[in-house]
Amino acid sequence: MSRIELIGISGPALTGEQGELLHRCPAIVTSRRHRPLVADLHRRMIDIAPVAAMLAQVEEALQTGDVAILASGDPLFYGIGRTLIERFGPEPVTVHPAVSAVQHACARFRIPWDDLAIVSLHGRVDHNIPGRVLRHARAMLFTDRDNSPDRVAAILLAALEACGDQPRLTSIRIRVAENLGLADERLTNGSLAEIAGQTFAPLNMMLVEQPPLPENIRFGLREQDIHHSRGLITKDEVRAATLHRLRLPASGVFWDIGGGSGSVSLEAARLNPDLLICTIEKKQEGQRNIQENIRRYGAYNIHLVSGEAPEAFAALPAPDRIFVGGSGSRLEAIIEAAVARLADGGRIVINAVLEQTETTALQCLQRLQLTVASSTLAVTRRDYPQGAARIFNPITLITGDK
Repeated sequence: MSRIELIGISGPALTGEQGELLHRCPAIVTSRRHRPLVADLHRRMIDIAPVAAMLAQVEEALQTGDVAILASGDPLFYGIGRTLIERFGPEPVTVHPAVSAVQHACARFRIPWDDLAIVSLHGRVDHNIPGRVLRHARAMLFTDRDNSPDRVAAILLAALEACGDQPRLTSIRIRVAENLGLADERLTNGSLAEIAGQTFAPLNMMLVEQPPLPENIRFGLREQDIHHSRGLITKDEVRAATLHRLRLPASGVFWDIGGGSGSVSLEAARLNPDLLICTIEKKQEGQRNIQENIRRYGAYNIHLVSGEAPEAFAALPAPDRIFVGGSGSRLEAIIEAAVARLADGGRIVINAVLEQTETTALQCLQRLQLTVASSTLAVTRRDYPQGAARIFNPITLITGDK
């Protein structure tokens, strides 16, 4: 039975053991960068990209002998190893790992990495870079040509500036390691602004460091913990029930329409840090409160959208979940526009205080052919033993499933 020899490469040259493996294989898969290492071997050469075509050619080549595949560092760490094992199974694959790019970078930076957060931005469009990076005291980033260190630094800089988070902005330090193990290896460090103003080689690792973040509870913020104005905040009990009804996914996109103080967004952001939360708020007072809460809790997976629904929806990624907490007099138009963008299998939740809001929401969701349900929550609070009962207006929670 023919085998796949998956060989990790670290440095500018092959080892003797790697050379012996390659001599036994009639076919070699390699990237353009690694091709000079095997230029003197008269073997069938297969380009590693595009991956689909490479897999088909490997399957064909295995009919006549072993196939060697050259990959950077440890092929099982954000590498081609997963794809090969999923396609051919684990049995025919022998992995010969080298030092990974993370290990190599940490050695150059002289830092331990057993508590390091690893964030891959490689080969993907990511709308939640601030949220994925800024929640960690130390994060090592796999970058690519599109998500390059200068672009990532610029995105982080813009997010922090938008919230006026000057303390965090000035405390963050960036280190970049380029072309590790090669003759033109380079180490760079600087502030976000300094890194955003430079260019870097495509082969690099990016380290983002900031002071340790305060330890916070994941769920259960109280009204007094959240910056708000004039008592305009979703009450704790209603917020908890709303988040339960939303059934938020671990990742994806959540729209909070009429964010107010951003209390629902804030709890959602802390529960699901990989979830991109677009909080739409038209009033400046509410916007300032949301920005303060983002700063206070480092909840940078919240993206504040300054504008009015439904017009503000146009520039946003399609949502997996929607919460309507405020709508003014435009509820029907908001629901129609929001549901049109809602992903299949998604859910919208609408909180209604007024009977007219409840009636409009139920009729609109039914007309749009969603599966609709509602429940009414009545909250009474009392501090024992002396406190008087405080009775709040009932809230109807309406859900629509697409």
